[in-house]
Amino acid sequence: MKIARYSSEGSIDYGLVEGLNPDGTVGADTVVAQTDGHPFDSFGLTGVRTPIDQVRLLAPVIPSKVLAIGKNYADHAAEMGGMPPTEPLMFLKPSTSVVGPDDPIVLPWQSEHVDEEGELCVVIGRLARRVAAADAAAYILGYTCANDVSARDLQQRDGQWARAKGFDSFCPIGPWISTGIDASDLEISASIDDERVQHARTSDLIHSIGTIIEAITAVMTLLPGDVILTGTPAGVSTLHPGNTVSVTIEGIGTLRNPVVDAAGSAS
Repeated sequence: MKIARYSSEGSIDYGLVEGLNPDGTVGADTVVAQTDGHPFDSFGLTGVRTPIDQVRLLAPVIPSKVLAIGKNYADHAAEMGGMPPTEPLMFLKPSTSVVGPDDPIVLPWQSEHVDEEGELCVVIGRLARRVAAADAAAYILGYTCANDVSARDLQQRDGQWARAKGFDSFCPIGPWISTGIDASDLEISASIDDERVQHARTSDLIHSIGTIIEAITAVMTLLPGDVILTGTPAGVSTLHPGNTVSVTIEGIGTLRNPVVDAAGSAS
Protein backbone atom coordinates (compact mmCIF):
# COMPACT_ATOMS: atom_id res chain seq x y z
CA MET A 1 0.00 0.00 0.00
CA LYS A 2 0.89 3.64 -0.45
CA ILE A 3 -0.50 5.59 2.50
CA ALA A 4 -0.72 9.36 2.08
CA ARG A 5 -1.67 12.16 4.43
CA TYR A 6 -3.31 14.98 2.54
CA SER A 7 -5.36 18.16 2.67
CA SER A 8 -8.51 18.60 0.62
CA GLU A 9 -11.27 21.20 0.95
CA GLY A 10 -10.02 22.32 4.34
CA SER A 11 -9.75 18.91 6.00
CA ILE A 12 -6.74 16.68 6.63
CA ASP A 13 -7.14 12.95 6.05
CA TYR A 14 -5.27 9.75 5.35
CA GLY A 15 -5.82 7.86 2.16
CA LEU A 16 -4.47 5.11 -0.08
CA VAL A 17 -2.82 6.17 -3.31
CA GLU A 18 -4.26 4.15 -6.18
CA GLY A 19 -3.64 4.07 -9.92
CA LEU A 20 0.06 4.87 -10.02
CA ASN A 21 1.92 4.20 -13.23
CA PRO A 22 3.82 0.87 -13.47
CA ASP A 23 7.05 2.71 -12.60
CA GLY A 24 5.47 4.14 -9.44
CA THR A 25 4.99 7.67 -10.75
CA VAL A 26 1.76 9.65 -10.62
CA GLY A 27 -0.41 9.31 -13.72
CA ALA A 28 -3.62 10.73 -15.10
CA ASP A 29 -5.69 8.11 -13.27
CA THR A 30 -3.97 8.37 -9.87
CA VAL A 31 -6.38 9.02 -7.01
CA VAL A 32 -6.31 9.16 -3.23
CA ALA A 33 -8.91 6.87 -1.63
CA GLN A 34 -9.93 8.36 1.72
CA THR A 35 -9.68 6.13 4.81
CA ASP A 36 -11.93 6.27 7.85
CA GLY A 37 -9.04 6.08 10.31
CA HIS A 38 -5.31 6.52 10.69
CA PRO A 39 -2.73 3.95 9.56
CA PHE A 40 -1.63 2.98 13.09
CA ASP A 41 -4.87 1.13 13.75
CA SER A 42 -7.43 -0.76 11.71
CA PHE A 43 -9.13 1.34 9.03
CA GLY A 44 -11.41 1.05 6.05
CA LEU A 45 -12.23 3.13 3.00
CA THR A 46 -14.99 5.74 2.97
CA GLY A 47 -15.59 5.42 -0.76
CA VAL A 48 -14.39 8.97 -1.46
CA ARG A 49 -11.74 9.02 -4.17
CA THR A 50 -10.11 12.27 -5.22
CA PRO A 51 -7.72 12.83 -8.14
CA ILE A 52 -4.28 13.32 -6.67
CA ASP A 53 -3.79 16.60 -8.52
CA GLN A 54 -6.75 18.01 -6.56
CA VAL A 55 -5.23 17.41 -3.13
CA ARG A 56 -2.17 18.69 -1.34
CA LEU A 57 0.10 15.92 -0.12
CA LEU A 58 1.43 16.55 3.38
CA ALA A 59 4.21 14.97 5.38
CA PRO A 60 2.85 11.42 5.80
CA VAL A 61 3.30 11.58 9.58
CA ILE A 62 4.02 14.21 12.23
CA PRO A 63 6.37 12.28 14.50
CA SER A 64 6.89 12.85 18.19
CA LYS A 65 10.59 12.59 17.38
CA VAL A 66 12.89 12.16 14.40
CA LEU A 67 15.87 9.87 14.93
CA ALA A 68 18.69 9.99 12.41
CA ILE A 69 21.80 7.90 11.89
CA GLY A 70 25.07 9.54 10.88
CA LYS A 71 27.82 8.15 8.66
CA ASN A 72 25.97 4.95 7.83
CA TYR A 73 27.39 4.60 4.31
CA ALA A 74 31.15 4.07 4.10
CA ASP A 75 31.55 6.40 1.12
CA HIS A 76 29.79 9.25 2.93
CA ALA A 77 31.86 8.70 6.07
CA ALA A 78 34.95 8.98 3.86
CA GLU A 79 33.80 12.18 2.15
CA MET A 80 33.16 13.70 5.58
CA GLY A 81 36.71 12.84 6.59
CA GLY A 82 36.03 10.12 9.13
CA MET A 83 35.86 6.41 9.68
CA PRO A 84 32.54 4.57 9.79
CA PRO A 85 31.31 4.28 13.40
CA THR A 86 31.40 0.85 14.99
CA GLU A 87 27.85 1.25 16.28
CA PRO A 88 24.94 3.38 15.00
CA LEU A 89 25.70 7.08 15.47
CA MET A 90 22.30 8.50 16.41
CA PHE A 91 21.08 12.05 16.75
CA LEU A 92 17.72 13.83 17.01
CA LYS A 93 16.02 16.32 14.72
CA PRO A 94 13.05 18.28 16.10
CA SER A 95 9.59 17.38 14.86
CA THR A 96 9.23 21.04 13.82
CA SER A 97 11.84 20.45 11.10
CA VAL A 98 9.41 18.13 9.28
CA VAL A 99 7.79 19.34 6.05
CA GLY A 100 6.07 17.49 3.23
CA PRO A 101 6.30 17.11 -0.54
CA ASP A 102 6.66 20.38 -2.46
CA ASP A 103 7.09 22.40 0.74
CA PRO A 104 10.06 24.77 0.53
CA ILE A 105 13.39 24.12 2.19
CA VAL A 106 14.27 27.50 3.71
CA LEU A 107 17.97 28.37 3.79
CA PRO A 108 18.67 30.14 7.10
CA TRP A 109 20.56 33.41 7.23
CA GLN A 110 22.90 31.91 9.85
CA SER A 111 24.48 29.49 7.34
CA GLU A 112 26.37 29.86 4.07
CA HIS A 113 26.63 26.12 3.33
CA VAL A 114 23.50 23.97 3.44
CA ASP A 115 23.64 20.45 2.00
CA GLU A 116 20.97 17.97 0.98
CA GLU A 117 21.14 14.37 2.24
CA GLY A 118 18.82 11.86 0.59
CA GLU A 119 17.85 9.01 2.94
CA LEU A 120 15.58 6.02 3.41
CA CYS A 121 13.14 6.78 6.23
CA VAL A 122 11.60 4.13 8.49
CA VAL A 123 8.12 4.83 9.89
CA ILE A 124 7.43 3.12 13.22
CA GLY A 125 4.02 1.47 13.47
CA ARG A 126 3.72 0.49 17.13
CA LEU A 127 5.30 1.25 20.48
CA ALA A 128 8.84 -0.09 20.43
CA ARG A 129 11.08 -0.54 23.47
CA ARG A 130 14.07 -2.85 23.80
CA VAL A 131 13.44 -4.47 20.42
CA ALA A 132 15.88 -7.11 19.18
CA ALA A 133 17.20 -6.61 15.66
CA ALA A 134 15.65 -9.89 14.55
CA ASP A 135 12.20 -8.67 15.65
CA ALA A 136 12.43 -5.14 14.27
CA ALA A 137 10.29 -5.72 11.16
CA ALA A 138 7.21 -6.26 13.34
CA TYR A 139 7.46 -2.67 14.57
CA ILE A 140 7.74 -1.01 11.16
CA LEU A 141 4.67 0.39 9.44
CA GLY A 142 6.51 1.20 6.24
CA TYR A 143 9.06 3.42 4.54
CA THR A 144 9.24 6.82 2.91
CA CYS A 145 11.83 9.20 1.45
CA ALA A 146 13.61 11.80 3.54
CA ASN A 147 16.09 14.63 3.19
CA ASP A 148 18.32 15.28 6.21
CA VAL A 149 19.08 18.91 5.30
CA SER A 150 22.21 20.06 7.10
CA ALA A 151 23.93 23.41 7.64
CA ARG A 152 27.42 22.06 7.21
CA ASP A 153 29.31 25.15 8.41
CA LEU A 154 27.28 25.29 11.62
CA GLN A 155 27.78 21.56 12.14
CA GLN A 156 31.54 22.04 11.99
CA ARG A 157 31.50 25.23 14.06
CA ASP A 158 29.25 23.97 16.87
CA GLY A 159 30.88 20.59 17.37
CA GLN A 160 27.40 19.06 17.76
CA TRP A 161 24.51 18.85 15.35
CA ALA A 162 21.36 20.21 17.00
CA ARG A 163 21.39 23.63 15.35
CA ALA A 164 22.85 22.50 12.03
CA LYS A 165 20.16 19.90 11.45
CA GLY A 166 17.29 21.41 13.43
CA PHE A 167 16.06 24.40 11.44
CA ASP A 168 12.42 24.52 10.41
CA SER A 169 12.02 22.78 7.00
CA PHE A 170 15.23 20.74 7.42
CA CYS A 171 13.44 17.37 7.38
CA PRO A 172 11.28 16.89 4.27
CA ILE A 173 9.60 13.47 4.22
CA GLY A 174 7.20 11.86 1.75
CA PRO A 175 5.50 11.62 -0.63
CA TRP A 176 3.72 8.72 1.13
CA ILE A 177 4.42 5.61 3.21
CA SER A 178 5.05 2.39 1.30
CA THR A 179 4.11 -0.75 3.20
CA GLY A 180 4.87 -4.39 2.47
CA ILE A 181 8.24 -3.80 0.80
CA ASP A 182 11.66 -5.28 1.53
CA ALA A 183 13.89 -2.29 2.20
CA SER A 184 17.13 -4.25 2.48
CA ASP A 185 18.28 -3.62 -1.11
CA LEU A 186 16.57 -0.63 -2.73
CA GLU A 187 18.07 1.87 -5.15
CA ILE A 188 18.29 5.36 -3.68
CA SER A 189 19.27 8.56 -5.46
CA ALA A 190 19.11 12.31 -4.99
CA SER A 191 19.15 15.05 -7.60
CA ILE A 192 19.47 18.81 -7.57
CA ASP A 193 17.47 20.16 -10.48
CA ASP A 194 18.27 17.66 -13.25
CA GLU A 195 21.68 16.55 -11.96
CA ARG A 196 21.95 13.33 -9.97
CA VAL A 197 24.33 13.88 -7.07
CA GLN A 198 23.80 10.75 -4.95
CA HIS A 199 23.29 7.13 -5.93
CA ALA A 200 23.52 3.95 -3.85
CA ARG A 201 21.58 0.93 -2.66
CA THR A 202 20.25 0.41 0.84
CA SER A 203 22.24 -2.83 0.93
CA ASP A 204 25.27 -0.53 1.32
CA LEU A 205 24.11 0.54 4.79
CA ILE A 206 26.81 -0.19 7.37
CA HIS A 207 24.28 -0.79 10.13
CA SER A 208 21.10 -2.55 9.03
CA ILE A 209 17.61 -1.30 9.80
CA GLY A 210 17.18 -4.01 12.43
CA THR A 211 20.47 -3.09 14.10
CA ILE A 212 19.48 0.59 14.10
CA ILE A 213 16.12 -0.10 15.74
CA GLU A 214 17.72 -2.33 18.36
CA ALA A 215 20.27 0.38 19.21
CA ILE A 216 17.70 3.19 19.41
CA THR A 217 15.12 1.28 21.44
CA ALA A 218 17.77 0.27 23.95
CA VAL A 219 17.96 4.00 24.72
CA MET A 220 14.46 5.40 24.19
CA THR A 221 10.95 4.27 23.43
CA LEU A 222 9.70 4.82 19.89
CA LEU A 223 6.05 5.72 19.43
CA PRO A 224 3.77 5.06 16.46
CA GLY A 225 4.56 7.65 13.82
CA ASP A 226 8.14 8.23 14.91
CA VAL A 227 10.60 8.14 12.04
CA ILE A 228 14.19 7.03 11.60
CA LEU A 229 16.46 8.47 8.91
CA THR A 230 18.89 5.67 8.14
CA GLY A 231 21.86 7.60 6.72
CA THR A 232 22.95 9.16 3.45
CA PRO A 233 25.37 7.97 0.75
CA ALA A 234 28.22 10.01 -0.73
CA GLY A 235 27.58 12.99 -2.96
CA VAL A 236 25.89 15.43 -0.57
CA SER A 237 25.74 18.76 -2.35
CA THR A 238 25.14 22.40 -1.53
CA LEU A 239 21.71 23.94 -2.03
CA HIS A 240 20.98 27.39 -3.45
CA PRO A 241 17.78 29.41 -3.79
CA GLY A 242 15.91 28.33 -6.91
CA ASN A 243 17.07 24.71 -6.77
CA THR A 244 14.66 21.80 -6.63
CA VAL A 245 15.99 18.81 -4.70
CA SER A 246 14.57 15.33 -5.31
CA VAL A 247 15.02 12.07 -3.39
CA THR A 248 13.94 8.91 -5.21
CA ILE A 249 13.79 5.43 -3.68
CA GLU A 250 12.88 2.27 -5.53
CA GLY A 251 9.48 0.92 -4.49
CA ILE A 252 8.52 4.16 -2.75
CA GLY A 253 8.55 7.19 -5.05
CA THR A 254 10.05 10.66 -5.31
CA LEU A 255 10.12 13.46 -2.74
CA ARG A 256 10.62 16.92 -4.29
CA ASN A 257 11.17 20.24 -2.53
CA PRO A 258 12.02 23.69 -3.84
CA VAL A 259 14.74 25.72 -2.14
CA VAL A 260 14.23 29.35 -1.06
CA ASP A 261 16.19 31.85 0.99
CA ALA A 262 15.18 33.06 4.44
CA ALA A 263 13.03 35.78 2.89
CA GLY A 264 11.09 33.15 0.94
CA SER A 265 12.68 34.04 -2.38
CA ALA A 266 13.87 31.49 -4.96
CA SER A 267 16.36 33.95 -6.46
